Amino acid sequence: MDAMLFAPVEDGKIVETTSQNSLKKATEGKNGMDKDAFLQLLVAQMQYQDPLEPTSNTEYISQYAQFSQVEQIQNMAASTDLARASSLVGETVYIKTVTSAGKPRYVEGKVDYVVFQNNKAYLSIDESLYSLEDLDSIVDLEYKKAFDKAYSFTLSLNLLPGVNAIDMSYKDKMEKLIEVYEGMNDYEKSFLAEDTVDRYKAYVERWELVKLAADAVDKPQGGGNTSGNETEGTTGGGNTSGNETEGTTGSGNTSGNETEGTTGSGNTSGSGTEGGTAGSGSTT
Repeated sequence: MDAMLFAPVEDGKIVETTSQNSLKKATEGKNGMDKDAFLQLLVAQMQYQDPLEPTSNTEYISQYAQFSQVEQIQNMAASTDLARASSLVGETVYIKTVTSAGKPRYVEGKVDYVVFQNNKAYLSIDESLYSLEDLDSIVDLEYKKAFDKAYSFTLSLNLLPGVNAIDMSYKDKMEKLIEVYEGMNDYEKSFLAEDTVDRYKAYVERWELVKLAADAVDKPQGGGNTSGNETEGTTGGGNTSGNETEGTTGSGNTSGNETEGTTGSGNTSGSGTEGGTAGSGSTT
């Protein structure tokens, strides 16, 4: 394993990373009961044995067999760890380790590859190595996404003020919140607490009322009931019906056809044609 070229420094002291702490703990916990340890014990035993009553060859063979059994068990355990670590490649995991201050810390990430050294398996996460012994949990990616989405939704909901304080200034936040909730499937919604869903529905009901009130204020006002056709400079006043063309003015209750400069006043019926003719009073 390559040594790190840089290390964080706090208060003038080098701070060990969680990866370094994990590797250090794995190294310190290494069991030295192997053939090398047996040879060291054998040399010491032969050096300090009683020359008048030396250890028999049978005892040496028996001790060697015991150490061989221990070594085989260790090799089997190492092979099992390697197989287990290899199966984690590509999986999202949580590593539970400690900081230099001794505080527990969780590291989350995908296992990129596995390193096997000195009968120890190490998981590589974001180019940092962690001992397999520090593996805390394996997380399904779909589960993690659903959990994170529900957590983010709940956090956004908690950041809103009281329900009655919602107004048009929260338009973007409310629309985003509704968009996220409507986009969640049933599995993702199952991660939301029941009281969270109830509070969300209360906010949505309040938001619908706020939008209705805003639409009522913005709606244009309409006045008067006017019917008729007015073209080319014609003015209609009161309740007027009829056809008015080419500069004709209708006033009062007027009916009839007026063309080419004819003015109708009062209750007038009939037709005036080709200039200068006026109808006044009750005329037929």
